[in-house]
Amino acid sequence: MVNAGVLAEAAGELRLGEAVRLGKGEDSSGGREKPSILSDAMEAVIGAVYLDGGWDEASILVMDLLGDRMTEAAAGPGGHDFKTRLQELAARRFDELPSYDVSSEGPDHAKRFTAKVSIGGEGFGVGEGRSKKQAEQAAARMAWRVLSEPTGGPGLFVDPAGTPAATTSVIGDVDLDA
Repeated sequence: MVNAGVLAEAAGELRLGEAVRLGKGEDSSGGREKPSILSDAMEAVIGAVYLDGGWDEASILVMDLLGDRMTEAAAGPGGHDFKTRLQELAARRFDELPSYDVSSEGPDHAKRFTAKVSIGGEGFGVGEGRSKKQAEQAAARMAWRVLSEPTGGPGLFVDPAGTPAATTSVIGDVDLDA
């Protein structure tokens, strides 16, 4: 579930490569984007948090950074990945793929993302989260649930003006609306 590739991906999302001190040669050869360097840097950050704040703080960091990936891996292919589920459902039912409109607000250290998902121009769900991925997953979950219901159809959750009638929020793995 957690390996060098996953750690490098998390480090990339945090733009950790920008903070890594490298020699001239490594820097000029793209070292800031190398997965091996990024995964090692991510391990170092986790280790530093553990040494400074103990197990509880390190555990919080790991769950914030990797909790979604671990939950998804534990559920198996497509288990909690509502974006994939919605994509498959939309392709079968509408012969179109979903599109996401993502916006954000707040300072960089406490940014909140909102995603609206539509298929063929019709809104099906809105979701919020601490990352674009979380917001898109929450919106896809809502849309998938709406479309999986026998009466599910266009416009149930987003009115023609684009105002959400309901939203789903995700913080870490916790679905606030479940």
